[in-house]
Amino acid sequence: MATTLLPLKTAATEKTVPINMRVDFRKRDLIDMAVAISGSDRTSFILDAACKKAEEVILNQRLFSLAGREFDAFEQALQSNPVKNSECLRQLLERPPRWS
Repeated sequence: MATTLLPLKTAATEKTVPINMRVDFRKRDLIDMAVAISGSDRTSFILDAACKKAEEVILNQRLFSLAGREFDAFEQALQSNPVKNSECLRQLLERPPRWS
């Protein structure tokens, strides 16, 4: 199941707004080939791709990854300087890593 940053709305409550763009023939043809393969329509395909990229950009500002020594230093800093009475921080530190 895909996750999304967009708030959930029903089709009846969503208001649409236009987005216009110009593109050269080669890019349009490339998109149209992918549209045909996916069984979608051009507007849905472009909108889905743009939203996925937008979410990726936003998540890259919220998530970070650390390897090896950097992660150990980060974890040690959290453990040696805990925020007093922080239930959220305690739960975060006790949660098993997603990759294990």
